[in-house]
Amino acid sequence: MNGDDPAYGAEEIQVLEGLEAVRKRPAMYIGSTDTRGLHHLVYEVVDNAIDEALAGYCDSIGVTIHEDDSVTVSDDGRGIPVDTHAEYDRPAVEVIMTILHAGGKFDNKSYQVSGGLHGVGVSVVNALSQRLEVQIKRDGALWTQSFERGEPAGDFERVRDLDDGEDTGTEIRFWPDHDIFEHTNFSFSTLESRLRELAFLNSGVEIVLTDEREEGDDDASLSSVFEYEGGIREFVTYLNETKSVLHDEVIYFEDADDAAGAEGEVHVEVAMQATEELQGSLHAFANNINTREGGTHMTGFKTALTRTVNDYASEEGMLADIDGTLKGDDIREGLTAVISIKHPDPQFEGQTKTKLGNSEVRGVVESAVHEHLGTVFEENPDVARAVISKAVEAAKARMAAKKAEELTRRKSALENTALPGKLSDCQVQDPDEAELFVVEGDSAGGSAKQARNPENQAVLPIKGKILNVEKHRLDRILENNEIRSLITAIGTGIGDEFDMEEARYKKIIIMTDADVDGAHIRTLLLTLFYRHMQPLLEAGYVYAAKPPLYRVRYRGETYDAMTDAERDQIVAEKCDGNPTQVQRFKGLGEMNPDQLWATTMNPENRRLKRITVEDAAAADRMFSVLMGDAVEPRKKFIEEHAPEAEWVDI
Repeated sequence: MNGDDPAYGAEEIQVLEGLEAVRKRPAMYIGSTDTRGLHHLVYEVVDNAIDEALAGYCDSIGVTIHEDDSVTVSDDGRGIPVDTHAEYDRPAVEVIMTILHAGGKFDNKSYQVSGGLHGVGVSVVNALSQRLEVQIKRDGALWTQSFERGEPAGDFERVRDLDDGEDTGTEIRFWPDHDIFEHTNFSFSTLESRLRELAFLNSGVEIVLTDEREEGDDDASLSSVFEYEGGIREFVTYLNETKSVLHDEVIYFEDADDAAGAEGEVHVEVAMQATEELQGSLHAFANNINTREGGTHMTGFKTALTRTVNDYASEEGMLADIDGTLKGDDIREGLTAVISIKHPDPQFEGQTKTKLGNSEVRGVVESAVHEHLGTVFEENPDVARAVISKAVEAAKARMAAKKAEELTRRKSALENTALPGKLSDCQVQDPDEAELFVVEGDSAGGSAKQARNPENQAVLPIKGKILNVEKHRLDRILENNEIRSLITAIGTGIGDEFDMEEARYKKIIIMTDADVDGAHIRTLLLTLFYRHMQPLLEAGYVYAAKPPLYRVRYRGETYDAMTDAERDQIVAEKCDGNPTQVQRFKGLGEMNPDQLWATTMNPENRRLKRITVEDAAAADRMFSVLMGDAVEPRKKFIEEHAPEAEWVDI
């Protein structure tokens, strides 16, 4: 093949100046242009305010969603510098807003520790906003400047002198660009979850979220205030709100070390509490970033936890009833823990850049946990006995199950590699092209098998409601035929033996009826995926189909409606007179194959909702509320959210 192409020369090389590259390829900088990317704009601005708090200069942060879908983020920090930048001969705020990677976080002088998932800064927010306005209180005056799609819309101006006692700080208001984002409707609950998490991780910082689009009980704007003097101790209490705890006080300790390889001090915080639950709940953060994939800090914690518990249990003669020592899984059963480290130069790796890679952190965390947890056990023997007794019970259950039946061993439980008989597999073998529909009931499964495109669509009917995995150990879970069929069909295995490379489909679509029973089955399946096959959710492989409730026919045209309101809107807007027919679908099994294909399975027409784990801690707590033993929190949640919620984002 001849590589000489006279039409391809230096003049063909396109150079994107400044923020033009961001507008050209926004997903490279914020991950996506959907809901996730939209909310990331807010997080980037808030992260700047949090960095001021970490540096000791900010106590209060405000986030306001306005009626025009703009957002304001304000803080009482030092304020963005307003003097002229020597290299660019422009105001420092203009440099920060218009040049990528311009800021005070690269030399560890202005900020010892800084957060932000991508570190792209407020310049990217500016680039992706149709308008951005900044107000700065600093150097005795109020300063302001406006930008449009990343470019200055006017000069940097000094507005007035500050009044006596008036705080310094920064206020940024931005309007996301409709040309960039699929929609610009911010979710109060999504922002609420992240801001609550940040308040837990930064004790003493007040964060106020206000939604001017909605009214609260007193006809004022909807508002939430987050401030936790107890920091991650209160985080653990919050996560355990619906669980039965084994000791009242949350175990907490912190440490700091000048670790080799780190240009500065590594700060470690750990909070933990044992519960009667079967599911453990471990959450690790690095510089406020939720490291869902774990990393060296999580490895250090697990290693030291296992060693410390076994050392104490052995010395106190508490291992007589088991053969050998406690395994890590035994100790972590029902344990809720939050590990938070602050590092001057965190290095992230993994598919989503949410895995900490700094090798020196493992030793720092391991040393801190071993020293401080050992001290806690020595000073609080009742707490130590509660933690160890639960772990011993878990070990005894594990050993008994192993002796009783081979199902406890993951591979043995699934060693029959033959695909389940009720699976109608697709012809294509490329996981990128293959789809698996997990369908509620044999009747709907039969229709789906007739309706599907056999080239790339597989169908697996699930009979009845699968086991609630929130309440059972793995050996009991693997006794459930429906769960075993699903695991075998997907191909990845489960739990510790999970292997993403073995996934047979990269679209796993849960297809249940649009009623209460369907929602329950969907939640049971999602609980299985979250607790035992979470990488599928993190990779974006899991979807929920959204079958219509109504089909409206008028003058030869057909319209599908997901809700009563959508049906009424279609009738009002599309039908001049009365519609010819309004059909109510009672369930997937009552659709004929043609209808099921047209409404729910045809890629040209169907509506799918991708299920993601944006905030693992919030999702963890939500599954405990919805699927755990405590009735009152679940009742309260249903009463609060049932009127307005069609779908719960997990």
